[in-house]
Amino acid sequence: MEQNTNTGALVRRLLSTDYADKVIVTTIQKLGLALDPRHHQDYQSQLAPLRDKRVVLIFDECHRSQFGENHQAIKEFFPKAQLFGFTGTPIFEDNANYTQIDGQEASYRTTEDIFQQRLHAYTITHAIEDKNVLRFHIDYFKSGGKADGQAAPKAGTAPARQAVVDSILAKHDAATLQRRFNAVLATQSINDAVAYYQLLRQTQAERQAQDPDFRPLHIACVFSPPAEGNADVRQIQEDLPQEKQDNQQDPDGKKAALKGIIADYNQQYGTNHSIAEFDQYYQDVQQRIKAQKWPVADYPRAQRIDITIVVDMLLTGFDSKYLNTLYVDKNLKHHGLIQAFSRTNRVLNDTKPYGNVLDFRQQQGAVDAAIGLFSGLENKQDPKEIWLVDPAPVVLARYEAAVQQLDTFMQGQGLPTAPEEIANLKGDAARGQFIEKFKEVQRLRTQLDQYTDLGAPEQQQLETLLPTDDLRAFRSQYLETARRLRDQQGRGTGPGDGDPGAGQQLDFEFVLFASALIDYDYIMGLMAASTAPGPPKKQKMTREQVIDLLMSSANLTDDADDLRAYFRQLPTDRPYSPEEIRAGFAAYQAAQTAAAQAALATRHGLAPAALTAFVEGILRRMIFDGEALGDLLAPLGLGWKTRAAKEQALMAELIPLLKKMAPGRDISGLKTYE
Repeated sequence: MEQNTNTGALVRRLLSTDYADKVIVTTIQKLGLALDPRHHQDYQSQLAPLRDKRVVLIFDECHRSQFGENHQAIKEFFPKAQLFGFTGTPIFEDNANYTQIDGQEASYRTTEDIFQQRLHAYTITHAIEDKNVLRFHIDYFKSGGKADGQAAPKAGTAPARQAVVDSILAKHDAATLQRRFNAVLATQSINDAVAYYQLLRQTQAERQAQDPDFRPLHIACVFSPPAEGNADVRQIQEDLPQEKQDNQQDPDGKKAALKGIIADYNQQYGTNHSIAEFDQYYQDVQQRIKAQKWPVADYPRAQRIDITIVVDMLLTGFDSKYLNTLYVDKNLKHHGLIQAFSRTNRVLNDTKPYGNVLDFRQQQGAVDAAIGLFSGLENKQDPKEIWLVDPAPVVLARYEAAVQQLDTFMQGQGLPTAPEEIANLKGDAARGQFIEKFKEVQRLRTQLDQYTDLGAPEQQQLETLLPTDDLRAFRSQYLETARRLRDQQGRGTGPGDGDPGAGQQLDFEFVLFASALIDYDYIMGLMAASTAPGPPKKQKMTREQVIDLLMSSANLTDDADDLRAYFRQLPTDRPYSPEEIRAGFAAYQAAQTAAAQAALATRHGLAPAALTAFVEGILRRMIFDGEALGDLLAPLGLGWKTRAAKEQALMAELIPLLKKMAPGRDISGLKTYE
């Protein structure tokens, strides 16, 4: 099975007698083009031999595109076809928009009308209960009136859009866990999308001019262009009713706006898209949203999208585990609302506890109605209890209990609840208990940090329960302790010391301690700033504070010890630029690596140059060569038994060094020796 890239390829596979072509994955738009009698290639005539064949058609997202011309053309062309449809949001009479005419009688068309018998029901409620998708956190934002008591600005007006932009810029980092995830802004019309795009760029430019440390969000915008006879765009717009309607008014203005947006995109990302090949631009936007999964070292921040502004596109059928937030300035209801919200709730890990929705149109009534319609619950249980996360005060109470349990544990060990006391825990069983206790604290804190409706009192309560500096220091202790216990488990010894329950296998959750903010470039910038002389414009970190921040994140685990040692030995007699810090650290690491290799060679009786060449060969090809290892040890003249033991001893020390030199990358063949 493969997805066809063009209509011609689809037609060739439909006509093929090769059994490999019996199952075809395509889009309804491409199939619609193939069956369009107006198409200049006249594919319909070529496909005529298939009219009387038995065909099975399986539609995903069958709430879309199944009520228009494409679906009717497919049914008429394949009269013997068997149709199956899958959707999480079927069209019922309550949410139907389309009518059918049978004589003089008109009625709504539903999914049951189109696909007839329902074979099975697995609702979003089931999926949430089975943890196949996440619940939702919905923040109903209400833009306040002016100080003199005037009413809040009307939705869709310039003042209302400015209020939305200000709120997005204030809440985005919290909603997306410091930009670990990205967001979509759903707007009412193409004109609104363009207005938001321009306003976000303008507002961010003003803030950056006022504050050089302001980090602007990377903004993309995507909507379909006027069709103007383009069959591909016409097919796309059958599924984009608002954009199709909008493009009928001032099409030249819409086209000019989209050209400008694509030009900005090309400049930002070094691409060469054009409106003439709109689909390639659209695919690139989707790919960048999904590419958020890569670490910054592999996919720099400059290449990322933080917010994508849309009208109809991306609000149904598009999935990315790294899209967690939907900003809504668009009237939504029924299946359209649930589909749009569901772009945010794909399961990732504990850093993504729920899908975040910030509704700027106060649509709680529509949300409640949609949840009731699609919950599938026939009993009296309130579906909102399943679909929606607990309010912030409830999670805050759980966090308080988790902090108290950590305190009780420390007191039970005869120690004050202070980060520096973790080193005084007796035995690995106690250290394992600390890992479990603090992991729960961090898990709940990660949830609370993404609640966009926490007020000042709740924020103060968080700080009182566990001050930020203490939280960061505990994170450092967790990472250091967890690495130690993990290494012991990796060697098969496990937490020991003969303590009760010491044999347990601990579940380390490093992802909870990886900060999207604290990356390599950020740390280098902080290090450079801390060396600058004179009174700073704002409070800057001391060297020790930078080190504490570094050690509190799992992002730089492999380099953390080297960064800490390098920074501490850096002379204090002059300031350093980030470039000097970066170059100096690279030289420091190279010297440390060379020294480690030389010491390793000495311990095992090998020529240092030979070991260095062996390591360089592995890293150059990212393949471990067993024969090269044999050649490296050959000068020692060992018997096979002694040589096997020597290989194991050498590799036990060499593997950690290789992993440090190739962070995050797999070396093929290395697992044999692990």
